[in-house]
Amino acid sequence: MSVSNEKRDFIRMQARCRMQFRVADGENFLEATCGNISGSGILFLADVPVEPGKAAEVYIDLESRITAPLTAYIEVIRCEQIASGEYEIAGSIKGIKSN
Repeated sequence: MSVSNEKRDFIRMQARCRMQFRVADGENFLEATCGNISGSGILFLADVPVEPGKAAEVYIDLESRITAPLTAYIEVIRCEQIASGEYEIAGSIKGIKSN
């Protein structure tokens, strides 16, 4: 049995995969790498910063027959530069789009 010691409502699942995101006032989707996702949040890496408080749409396709692609609406809660030209972005999931 796997026991998590995280004090969270939802367990984070590691999901290293390519994804796309679009800031609410943007027209184009940008490429990113998903780090982890839970029932209430997402962490991803991108080449551009996103200001906390901004709304965004994220699209993740794990390319598996077990998990369907996911489109979610998030609010960016944190954005930190972790390397030159690389940003770690944390978002709170506000809604899921039915596909």
